[in-house]
Amino acid sequence: MAVEPVNVNEFQELARQVLPKMYYDFYSGGAEDQYTLDENIQAYHRITFRPRVLIDVSRISLSTTILGHHVSAPILIAPTAMHKLAHPEGEVATARAAASCNTIMVLSFGSTCTIEEVASSCDAVRFCQLYIYKRRDLSALVVQRAERNGFKAIVLTVDAPRLGRREADIRNKMVAPQVKNFEGLLPTDVVSDKGSDFQAYAEATLDPSFSWKDIGWLRSITNLPILIKGILTREDAIKAMEVGIAGIIVSNHGARQLDYSPATISVLEEVVHAVQGKVPVLIDGGIRRGTDVFKALALGAQAVLIGRPIIYGLAVKGEYGVRRVTEMLRDELELTMALSGCPSVNDITRSHVMTERDRARSMF
Repeated sequence: MAVEPVNVNEFQELARQVLPKMYYDFYSGGAEDQYTLDENIQAYHRITFRPRVLIDVSRISLSTTILGHHVSAPILIAPTAMHKLAHPEGEVATARAAASCNTIMVLSFGSTCTIEEVASSCDAVRFCQLYIYKRRDLSALVVQRAERNGFKAIVLTVDAPRLGRREADIRNKMVAPQVKNFEGLLPTDVVSDKGSDFQAYAEATLDPSFSWKDIGWLRSITNLPILIKGILTREDAIKAMEVGIAGIIVSNHGARQLDYSPATISVLEEVVHAVQGKVPVLIDGGIRRGTDVFKALALGAQAVLIGRPIIYGLAVKGEYGVRRVTEMLRDELELTMALSGCPSVNDITRSHVMTERDRARSMF
């Protein structure tokens, strides 16, 4: 009888065992030396707690709101591509799990289920990820279909004018399935003689000229709020607010783009201070424990988004696995809040954690 995983990390090892190597490497790998991939996780380990005691924690409330939408906990599902490589039901299974956990799923632009299939699978709040293609009409079509099918926000990913160098995919000659939402609209025979067909496809389609001035075009074609995903600096956070963005996601694309970019948790405060509460700030990258979620909230994030662990849960146990990953993180967060003296997420403050910078300052 198989042993049930007791934490999120155990799902990763089980996923490695059940997935074909090409697909596991695609999901788990990062760019080049994978420095940032490791640092995304290790940076959380260097943050410690300053717990409070003798506080009534007999009742713990994890609920919060994101852009006015109620969620059971500040733990959302990040956009990750091609779920059918992990499980036959793909994004539909992930969407159902998100709905059962009363949280928000961000559907990937590279989904292997259509927007319509996901929308009709269950009743839930969903956001839709967007990349800008050289053919702007295709990106606009995704926005229109998302709006028509009840999605509540657009998540514009801005850190991929070109695809990062993912050497495992090059080595494995990664072959990607047709992006379901563009079936019949884009050629499927983009082939590279240098390795990854997926990378060749991205370079043939992504628009590297898209810039801040083009955000106005995007805002003109939708009434949905737009969040920008891929901000790592104060300067870009300020620009995002200047062009009317509704929210910011601090992200380095799961360390799959520019290696040696900073761990997201290490720059979260920089972005939060720049925003000054004018728009919500969310974060992804490296979150593997409920303690990590607590640390991100203490440093100013309104919520976190979970990427790879969701895929690992999906690969191992389908919809149930996605639900269990989400529940594990939620349960660990609840325990961390109780042991830190925080009855609600609003009680989590900056004073509850100590960063490396805090420790350095305390030495002088």
